Amino acid sequence: MPSPTPTPPAPQPPPPPAPSVPDSVPPEERLEEVRKLRTPGLTEELRQQGLALGDPIFIRVFKETLELELWIKPKAASAYRKWKTWPIAAMSGELGPKTKEGDRQAPEGFYQVTTKSLNPRSNYHLSFNIGYPNTFDHAHQRTGSFIMVHGKAVSIGCFAMTDPVIEEIYLMAEAALKRGQPSFGVHVFPFRMTSERLLQAGEEHPSLMNFWLDLRQGYTAFESTQQPPIIKVEEKRYRITPVGATQPS
Repeated sequence: MPSPTPTPPAPQPPPPPAPSVPDSVPPEERLEEVRKLRTPGLTEELRQQGLALGDPIFIRVFKETLELELWIKPKAASAYRKWKTWPIAAMSGELGPKTKEGDRQAPEGFYQVTTKSLNPRSNYHLSFNIGYPNTFDHAHQRTGSFIMVHGKAVSIGCFAMTDPVIEEIYLMAEAALKRGQPSFGVHVFPFRMTSERLLQAGEEHPSLMNFWLDLRQGYTAFESTQQPPIIKVEEKRYRITPVGATQPS
């Protein structure tokens, strides 16, 4: 008589979310409480991976799959390493760039975050402004403002990450900027820009292909070097130079 097939183990439940500072804490005290609560565990988690709070960071967003990646450049390294990928809890709009105030679209493009972009007293727990509209957006008369990465799980044109997740991202951003990183990039893509997906996108959204092909240059430059490329805007188009490559004259 054949032995019965063993019952496969039950799938393990996902780990509980990290604790976050409650909304009952006044806004002017919130960030300090977040630092007290989250910094020790975050510091140890990074240490175990050969990283440190304050190392330079870089963020990529993929709208189609609702993903946000945070990359870190270890001390004395030239390339960045992907640290975590989180699901975006809420984002409004559809594929394609933001073009005007009130269109409920999340933007697509290459943005920079500085210390002035951080908002520790956000109505959405903590937040930072990604820098829309940038030079490219202005060149195309695109309007809008206050496009943020923030907490909670509601959004109109922004990227909502939940309170526990934004606490980690915010502390990483704050530490990197304080340690001397002048700004960090936030590259927002409609989807992962593979040849196959672009071919499909060309059939679905032919009017956006030239724009998306420009975005793809930034995507492939980072994929090949694991370093954010140098990005300029000339004649209303992005000009991408991979880091380490000879810049065109």
